Amino acid sequence: MRKAIILYKNQEAGMLTQHDNGSFTFKYDNSWISDGSKPAISLTLPKSQQEYHSDFLFPFFYNMLPEGSNKQIACKLNRLDLNDYFGLLLTTAKHDTIGAITVRAIDNGLLTMDYEREYY
Repeated sequence: MRKAIILYKNQEAGMLTQHDNGSFTFKYDNSWISDGSKPAISLTLPKSQQEYHSDFLFPFFYNMLPEGSNKQIACKLNRLDLNDYFGLLLTTAKHDTIGAITVRAIDNGLLTMDYEREYY
């Protein structure tokens, strides 16, 4: 199982989980739901107490991935399988994305701070 924190403008909005069978779950953080000023991260994932389940990576997150030659280069440089969409999301969406959403991997229950390891 792999997990990632989903950040909206650097604030924790929820958690995305890839289960061992390849399915996915997204759940909003309780504090995000209780704050009426916080928006949903996507129209397809409205704010709700429920968990969202999918057999495939949710389209919202899939659309954050690079395509074509950019995808091939990212996978080759990071030694990722071309079909490892979650791994590609964790690799490419952790710093600078087009929208307000960034993704941070959770390793053994701890948020990994790759950018801090690079400089310290």
